[in-house]
Amino acid sequence: MFRGKAETLTNGPGMVRTMDRSFESPSVIRLIHMVKLPFAKRKLSKKEIFMRDRHTCQYCGEKRKDLTLDHVVPRRQGGKQTWENIVSACIPCNHKKAGYTPKEAGMKLLKQPRAPYPSPYYVLYGRAILEEWKPFVPWEI
Repeated sequence: MFRGKAETLTNGPGMVRTMDRSFESPSVIRLIHMVKLPFAKRKLSKKEIFMRDRHTCQYCGEKRKDLTLDHVVPRRQGGKQTWENIVSACIPCNHKKAGYTPKEAGMKLLKQPRAPYPSPYYVLYGRAILEEWKPFVPWEI
């Protein structure tokens, strides 16, 4: 902000102090010139799969806290460790499906798994949105 590359839109609580200055702590800033960065790919992890599937079993649709990961095509049948082959499953559904494909187990997926779309707002997912940020966030809270 001191170099003119960004401007403060909203100040947060508190002050920032340097050796020779004090100023209000910025909460929302805007870059003067757009810096275009490629979206980072989301890493495949248990937490990310659960967030993608909204903590819901992809076989029975039940929202649970004690979910497990399930390979749609089991690894022993050549299934890969990819976004498109891993879903959230409750323990009973995971045991019922066991080492079979959903078709072999007589089960159906609620939706086909896929990699989540990249989003610049991903860093805000599941976090408290400060009151002063709400006018700048593009969805309803």
